[in-house]
Amino acid sequence: MSGLAKRYGDFVALHETHLDIKAGEFVTLLGPSGSGKTTILMSIAGFVAPSSGQILLDGVDVTGLPPERRNFGVVFQGYALFPHLTVYDNVAFPLRARGIRGAAARPKIEAALEMAQLGAFAGRLPRQLSGGQQQRVALARSLVFEPELLLLDEPLSALDRALRKDFQSEFKAIHRQVGTTFIYVTHDQEEALTMSDRIVILDRGRILQCAPPAELYERPATEFVAGFLGKSNFLRGRIGRRADGLAEIAGPALTSWAAVGRQQDLGEGAQAVAALRPEKIRLHRTEPSADACSARGRVSELTYLGATCEVTLTLADGSQLAALMPAGAIALAEGDEIVASWAPDAAILVEPRAEPGR
Repeated sequence: MSGLAKRYGDFVALHETHLDIKAGEFVTLLGPSGSGKTTILMSIAGFVAPSSGQILLDGVDVTGLPPERRNFGVVFQGYALFPHLTVYDNVAFPLRARGIRGAAARPKIEAALEMAQLGAFAGRLPRQLSGGQQQRVALARSLVFEPELLLLDEPLSALDRALRKDFQSEFKAIHRQVGTTFIYVTHDQEEALTMSDRIVILDRGRILQCAPPAELYERPATEFVAGFLGKSNFLRGRIGRRADGLAEIAGPALTSWAAVGRQQDLGEGAQAVAALRPEKIRLHRTEPSADACSARGRVSELTYLGATCEVTLTLADGSQLAALMPAGAIALAEGDEIVASWAPDAAILVEPRAEPGR
């Protein structure tokens, strides 16, 4: 995509956007409702006409082509199966629309059914299938004609949590098997982290960061990215000393070191914000080692999460710090005074959240 933008009157659904996707990648567009992710997907599919910019496939401009001439597969949120056709005929439909029938079509249909584990259900109608089986039919139908690109619009949103987790593994396996480029839209962070080669995070019609899952999680560029992809504590204050790629950030309740990250141009005294993941915090009854950053507070909330427990500390100025520890690692009760510590490079400076309208 080069300079892709979409406006509806005075409303800008998608600001000028540039994004390169490699052949065979699994790329996820992730963001809250209204962030522009579906606008991008539907523009690529040809269902939305961009206000400006180009969509290029292997260097060829396809922006003006109608959807049926793009040779892209699409899996919709509601599956869009034909209720009067069997599973076999639903999967066969894209081939028939392209004039591929009979003996020429049969091996492709059977291979798609096998890939989606639907061979035993070929004669059933959609209403005779579970939600997960219907999802497999939609996926087989979208891949049977060997599209150059597969577009998936929140395809797992109608499934229950356990089934969604199973499908995450299946999607990854199918992607490896077919080698087709997948562009996947979701607002579910776990789906994005589990399946993607790269994640594109959007907010208010703009791409904020595009990177592999581990890089996005460990080194977010902005406060929004750090807060949307997982949970973060945000340490606010003024920049102090610098040393070895770290900067000191002094706030009302605590002083911490933080990795500089992308915020290279912050000088001494500048206002700054650092993101600190709860799992990077350790809790102690006594003072930690001298080379660690630390803060003292009282336990204000304990949330049991099964294998882990989230501990909320209230600091002297009333601000809060969330830590994640193995369940039962320390016997704690609300009101206990405790010390939290973290490595000097555990926090990372991020760009502060933009004000609304900016």
